[in-house]
Amino acid sequence: MTFAEDDLLPISALQHLEFCPRQCALIHLEGLWDENILTAEGRLLHDKVHERLTESRSGVRIARSLRLHSFRLGLVGQADVVEFHRLPETDTGGVRLEGIKGQWQPFPVEYKRGRPKAGDCDIVQLCAQAICLEEMLGGSVGKGALYYGQPRRRLDVDFNPDLRLKTESLAVKLHELVKNKKTPPAKYEKKCEKCSLLARCLPRVTTGRKNVAAYLASAGVSSEDQEP
Repeated sequence: MTFAEDDLLPISALQHLEFCPRQCALIHLEGLWDENILTAEGRLLHDKVHERLTESRSGVRIARSLRLHSFRLGLVGQADVVEFHRLPETDTGGVRLEGIKGQWQPFPVEYKRGRPKAGDCDIVQLCAQAICLEEMLGGSVGKGALYYGQPRRRLDVDFNPDLRLKTESLAVKLHELVKNKKTPPAKYEKKCEKCSLLARCLPRVTTGRKNVAAYLASAGVSSEDQEP
């Protein structure tokens, strides 16, 4: 199956979906977005990265803000940085760049504020970028990196079969979520405290109401018995 251009969804939505399906729906179905200190710092970091669109170093060409797409997964987005490393003349496993001699190995780099997260939300976003590059350039992208702002170091990522399968499965779930147009109910977790949509989502309130309803039901009190 291939998707039409109008049906492509943001690569960044995979990160939101992996972090929290409700957050993903609030952003991409209901159009809600609030910025907090964490998202503001992340935005400033990305703006700094994108200041220079291209750069060349010895054996490496660097492209910033590179537009990406995959009609197979139905995704579209933008890579912070894609490094193209020159391969030896005898190596034919890379890709060709228009107007530039030789074979080059793409290496996507995504910039994130803070520290590495416990889950895979950043990793699947980067893997999706690699899959897009493979489809667009016709070559293999086996590795990439996440750069985190606080430790100021890279975390290398291997795009192994398990990660690719998880990324592709998330893309399917993302399209199902958008197609169904149904926002999942709130469920409070510790990670909710760092979400910029906490005040709109109100997971504690929603979860509390469910607990009250369950308690009343167990006590044999129906909604008709409650005072207005």
